Amino acid sequence: MDKKTGFSLLITIIVGVILYYFLLPPLNLHSPLFWFYVVILLGVYGPCALVMSLDIHATKNKPRRHGQVSIGICAVIILCIIVVDFILSPLFSAKSYRDRITIDETGDFTTDIQEVNFNSLPLLDKDSSEKVGDRVMGQMAQLVSQFTVSNHYTQINYNNEIIRVTPLEYNGIFKYFANHKNGVAGYITVNSVTGESQLTQLEKGMKYVPSALFFENLARHVRLKYLTEIFDQPFFEIDNEGNPYWIIPTIKYSGVGLRKDINGVIIVNPVDGKCKKYSLDEVPTWVDHVYPASLVIEQVDDWGQYKNGFFNSVFGEKDVVQTTDGYNYLLMDDDVYLYTGITSKANDESNLGFILTNLRTKQTKFYTAPGAEEYSAMASAEGQVQQMNYTSTFPLLINLAGRPTYMVSLKDNAGLVKMYGFIDVADYQKVVVSDAVKGIVEASQNYLNGVNLDYNEEQWQSREITIAKINQVVNNQTTTYYLVDIDGNRYKANIKVADDILPFLEQGSRIAIRFAKEKDVIEILALEER
Repeated sequence: MDKKTGFSLLITIIVGVILYYFLLPPLNLHSPLFWFYVVILLGVYGPCALVMSLDIHATKNKPRRHGQVSIGICAVIILCIIVVDFILSPLFSAKSYRDRITIDETGDFTTDIQEVNFNSLPLLDKDSSEKVGDRVMGQMAQLVSQFTVSNHYTQINYNNEIIRVTPLEYNGIFKYFANHKNGVAGYITVNSVTGESQLTQLEKGMKYVPSALFFENLARHVRLKYLTEIFDQPFFEIDNEGNPYWIIPTIKYSGVGLRKDINGVIIVNPVDGKCKKYSLDEVPTWVDHVYPASLVIEQVDDWGQYKNGFFNSVFGEKDVVQTTDGYNYLLMDDDVYLYTGITSKANDESNLGFILTNLRTKQTKFYTAPGAEEYSAMASAEGQVQQMNYTSTFPLLINLAGRPTYMVSLKDNAGLVKMYGFIDVADYQKVVVSDAVKGIVEASQNYLNGVNLDYNEEQWQSREITIAKINQVVNNQTTTYYLVDIDGNRYKANIKVADDILPFLEQGSRIAIRFAKEKDVIEILALEER
């Protein structure tokens, strides 16, 4: 090796080390970032070698020849990636894209989805949680000058409490040098039901966070332990004892950057930096986020697009469906589920149904529920209070009185929740909004009292009862009657059900009723005297 070639290699190595320190590419042939790194290095070596070729008339000038070869290799690499990815594209592998996610289409909404429990419904979205968390941080004068609040706000199920959790971060480079020996002081939790927030200060601070520098930086720390793994974006979570962890999903690709999926997670203790990789069937149950929401939606879109092959997705578009533009979270059975609507490719402002995906296991079910898509429902709720200029959150889908129902929060310009809205999925014209100060339960009751829900009469049940107790309650100028029969069963009936009978019922009256579903308080849909 002559001096000129050695000097070109030295410059390339120096650039490569610096670039690796900041870029942190995985040493994995399936990673687009790896090949970008390789091409950059070849791009550095080639020009350096050509510049070192001072004698342009020499017939055997090694640096010049090496430079030309390295530039040629760059072109070959780029060409090979294009060819391989074209062969593995949906044009030839539509079935592989479709089958990245398995969707159970036999789900029954009223059977699988329990009737809403408002004590476990996440009413605060991420934006509102951020405002609440910032206020808590602002009350800690000793911390607010040193740390800032991260925008992670991961939605988790914490010991059957629905919360968002986010870590503190170093407030700039100088604050890192002042505090890195002790680490980041703690994390913030916001209860998504009650809006209560809390700053948890740790006995030992978190040293391995995204805002740390050098080898305490989270991405750099994990990369040097797992040189070949491809990482997705990290989630911040806490276990059942309140200990903080970073959850980093690991990615597998086909070709270079194609057919993305998750093949495991790395769990990092941010206090001491210990890391452990888990396969998908070994992930601890307290972990809520293994599959990113964006990946689930991408895979569901491929499932809907390539059901009948690639060419059908372009030309015939028979049975081609896609997700709606937006999603939300539901929490059931100690897990977090992603909810999003399914609509036709024509995107005609109506949904065919919706999917629920367990973000820890990726188990997915499709439920048929024809009706309005989410943004139509949001607009319908906003239209009820258009003079207020309130904006709607993305809907939560709930089972209310046995029917798929959208629930939204209406917020003012400051991001504060002022009203709750309920919209019938099947008919978004059926919408009622109520003041948030009265509570979510009363808002739902206003909705049930204020709209006429069309139940399938073929599924109604009949019963004759004798009244042991009857009371009436007037709410928003609507009268509701509450009855208890001699067997202790409880019922309720809107005055509209039978306005010529209900006011005259008393203890001992015998009536025949019809109702849609057994529950704690049975809603009477029709009645007559006996």
